[in-house]
Amino acid sequence: MRQIDPDFLALPLRQLADAALQRARDLGAEHADFRLERVRAETLRLYDARLIGSIDADDLGYAVRVIKNGTWGFAAGVELTPGAAAKIAEQAVEVAAVAAAVNRERIELAPEPVYRDATWVSAYDVDPFEVPQQDKVELLASWSAGLLKSVDHVDARLMQVKEQKFYADTAGTSTTQQRVRLHPVLTAMKVEDGRFEEMRTLAPPAGRGYEYLTGTGWDFPAELERVPEHLAEKLAAPSVEAGEYDLVIDPSNLWLTIHESIGHATELDRALGYEAAYAGTSFATFDKLHDLVYGSPIMNVTGDRVAEHGLATIGYDDEGVQTRQFDIIAGGTLVGYQLDRRMALMKGFGRSNGCAFADSPGHMPMQRMPNVSLQPAPGGPSTEELISGVERGIYVVGDRSWSIDMQRYNFQFTGQRFYRITGGRLDGQVRDVAYQATTTEFWRSMEAVGGPQTYVLGGAFNCGKGQPGQIAPVSHGCPSALFRGVRILNTVQEGGK
Repeated sequence: MRQIDPDFLALPLRQLADAALQRARDLGAEHADFRLERVRAETLRLYDARLIGSIDADDLGYAVRVIKNGTWGFAAGVELTPGAAAKIAEQAVEVAAVAAAVNRERIELAPEPVYRDATWVSAYDVDPFEVPQQDKVELLASWSAGLLKSVDHVDARLMQVKEQKFYADTAGTSTTQQRVRLHPVLTAMKVEDGRFEEMRTLAPPAGRGYEYLTGTGWDFPAELERVPEHLAEKLAAPSVEAGEYDLVIDPSNLWLTIHESIGHATELDRALGYEAAYAGTSFATFDKLHDLVYGSPIMNVTGDRVAEHGLATIGYDDEGVQTRQFDIIAGGTLVGYQLDRRMALMKGFGRSNGCAFADSPGHMPMQRMPNVSLQPAPGGPSTEELISGVERGIYVVGDRSWSIDMQRYNFQFTGQRFYRITGGRLDGQVRDVAYQATTTEFWRSMEAVGGPQTYVLGGAFNCGKGQPGQIAPVSHGCPSALFRGVRILNTVQEGGK
């Protein structure tokens, strides 16, 4: 197990927190928390096996959040002295005093046990920031060169993040945490007979270290070997005939549908209308809790910030709440929401389920998505067995573009590869495919989910929310799944071409 980096622990974490929290107490704050954060991010980009871009960013700072007279106050700073931290606390209290004039709802937080001197480190072996950049470039270049033997162009990217946080509050909780994540992506491109197509690797972003690129958790050489074949078949594929089809959807595609139609829809602040400016609210309003039939009886969806290698996985959230797994949909019915401490108390949940997050020391925490995952069926079928039960259908692999309305209800999704299913067997690729539905009709049409052997943890680095906008990493696990009678559009025809 990795340890928290000594250079982060050498920062004056306790001294700054003590100064800020004591000043907030002296000024009459009912609650105050202090968060010092360092986020290092590196991105490498190669085009046709040549390095064309390298970004290495390091963000270090701290924030003080207070509740004074039932009103939020927030301020952030970068000067690492106790005196400066105390002044930041003063500014946060001043913000609360100004905001009190327009506040219409008293801010109170759900109770949480005190965790003293807690530490947590994510599950990884090799810190990618300890690997020489030249080694990473050479690996991406070698992969690209292999693809260039069969395709016209290759875009290769590697994104890496190390996030370190120290949190303390006036209740007595203090946590120190470190997590690493990375996302390698290679995209092959080919032009043939005037048509352009591309094919991207399916390897998901992961809360892993550099070992992810060298054989732990994903077989990149095996996947890359198949990319030219998939791309050539896609170029030669016929255009799909629009209509209704049964779909078997691979986890590499289904994770994004989960994210948009379940993940965002079950954020309680969005369901209550507090989040509306960024991508709208939600059809899954609070009055539907325990009544809304979200999907078929085999649909069981959990939220968590504890899944090993999950992008949203952390030991304690940005309000000092110990993270856990919780139910969102059970037996097809909506049974829970994602919560922070304010939302939990406001709607009578008793405790938060650990979903507060800020993406930088300069931003205030808000309720953010955990890992939201569709659970597999114990002893359930393989992907091949799901396909064998389809007479006329399409097998969907890989994510691509998507669209969903401001209530998270009407949507359509495309993908990277689509295979016709005829008589229970794959029958070649088709193209120009999008599936369209409403959230509830889609999930209610789910007839079967695969077993644990089909389960994959997908996700993204860049889930957006809030104003000013924040991004958050989030994973979505799911098995392969079978859906009956889904509308398929021909995207070229829909575009009027």
